[in-house]
Amino acid sequence: MRKLEEEAKKFMQSKNKSMITADEYQNKAKATAIYPKKDALPYLVLGLTSEAGEVAGKAKKLIRDGTKSDLASEIGDVLWYCAMLATELNVSLGKLMENNLDKLYDRKKRGTIQGSGDTR
Repeated sequence: MRKLEEEAKKFMQSKNKSMITADEYQNKAKATAIYPKKDALPYLVLGLTSEAGEVAGKAKKLIRDGTKSDLASEIGDVLWYCAMLATELNVSLGKLMENNLDKLYDRKKRGTIQGSGDTR
């Protein structure tokens, strides 16, 4: 997965587009993190939930009004909270993403991507 990520980055740079890796994002996002470290996990989970609610609200307005107003920005806020949660758990955001894709592709291969349960 890292090789593909690097190839995509080189391609985007050749087109004068900026693209950072998940781990670069995680490291840069740390510089903006201001929250009580002793309550980091509950604080971040509550922030993630709040931002996910804002994504839902923007999606509702998209259905109602047909406008995507700031939906991408709210997704970015969700990403920040995911990155900080990964940081607090000492997990690489890129590795977390890679592991998640591995899990999903395995479920797809086994025909269990639909349904519910963590161990399907």
